[in-house]
Amino acid sequence: MAVAAATLFALGAGSAVAASWHSMKTLTTGGAGQYTFYPKSTNHGGFGFKGGLADTSKGDGHNVYVQAKVEGYSWRRFNGKQGKTVRLNKVVYDGAAQYVRHAALRVCRDRGSLRPDNCSPTRSYKGPDQD
Repeated sequence: MAVAAATLFALGAGSAVAASWHSMKTLTTGGAGQYTFYPKSTNHGGFGFKGGLADTSKGDGHNVYVQAKVEGYSWRRFNGKQGKTVRLNKVVYDGAAQYVRHAALRVCRDRGSLRPDNCSPTRSYKGPDQD
């Protein structure tokens, strides 16, 4: 029994050594677009953003999307189109507040249900105090 355990351990160690690292392509996102924090009683006092969402890897078979959120709420998803540029002009807001103070935005690639999506670093935005 001890010999069998040592053999299995040796085979496992050999498999770990056989694994090798491979280069990855650089993931990029362009910074084209604009954002604003609307004042109280204008567009729900929300966080607005607009710009073009472009799928620049047309041959990979994956879609792209933008995620945006305001303080205290989950991410909202706005889909792009495979191999195309989509114009977005959206407002994300807190329905229980007169305005929002903080928002976040990121761009992601939808890689299907079996593999996790990959996203750009999250960008945080702070609006003016409107008290």
